[in-house]
Amino acid sequence: MRASLGDSPRPASSARAAPVLELDAALPTRHVTSTKVVAVRGSELEVRDDLVVGEEPLEIRAAGPRQDPVQIAVTMRTPGYEDELAIGFLTSEGLLAGNEVVSVRYGDPGALAEPDDSVLVRLARRFDSGLAAKRNFVATASCGICGKASIDDVAVRCEPLPRGLPIIARSVILGLPEALRGAQAAFERTGGLHAAGLFETDGRLVAVREDVGRHNALDKLIGSRVKARELPLWDRILMVSGRVSFEIVQKAAVAGVPIICAVSAPSDLGVRLADRLGVTLIGFLRGDGFNVYSHDNRVDLRDLLR
Repeated sequence: MRASLGDSPRPASSARAAPVLELDAALPTRHVTSTKVVAVRGSELEVRDDLVVGEEPLEIRAAGPRQDPVQIAVTMRTPGYEDELAIGFLTSEGLLAGNEVVSVRYGDPGALAEPDDSVLVRLARRFDSGLAAKRNFVATASCGICGKASIDDVAVRCEPLPRGLPIIARSVILGLPEALRGAQAAFERTGGLHAAGLFETDGRLVAVREDVGRHNALDKLIGSRVKARELPLWDRILMVSGRVSFEIVQKAAVAGVPIICAVSAPSDLGVRLADRLGVTLIGFLRGDGFNVYSHDNRVDLRDLLR
């Protein structure tokens, strides 16, 4: 999907001018809605309003210049940042590389859905509809992309990341869960969202995205960095709020993220993929401890080895 990463911590500047990305005007989001609940607390009962996280289908389409739109996938997501979700999804699934996005448009003429329930990503080159058809995408909010034709279709081609740098202090890693939770505005209102946060190597927050699906949150985050022309993310740390599956590792590696941290456990396939792709995978990051499942050379543990 991409050229060799080499050893440079950041991508070299390109002499070729990147396409100018055009976006539709911002649309209202439905990421949080209100509903009536019967709240039972001990021996007391109360009927009151409560906030719940939004969940709606999103149709992702892509096309090149003067090309009819191709439907790529329909995924269940929390409304908001649809352009980032579509761009991030196309990137992490191996259908988009580099600065190829020219415009993002909302809505599907003739459709009865809300305008932001359909997104068209227009590219500077012709979109390979045959490749998209082979990938056989079916998406849900809970598990991500299911029903692909074979395990080979799941494994996006991705070269191993550069060895070594960055080296992260243990104190930085331990501070990530609190920093991520503090940035989860919608979670604080609903309690029902996953989050993916991108951090500098000193622990400073770069960006955070939330969604009912952990894979969507990561795609939105990757999409935001594609729009900012920052890929590959070789000197960043990813912190996710849930478990780490094969798909989370794959998406992060395609974006060039060298370190993944999670409050929960990784899957065995996620661990094997992280080891193969040169990704440092950290799980059960809670309180004053964590487990390092692969490539522990990026974590500075010298003070514990004396």
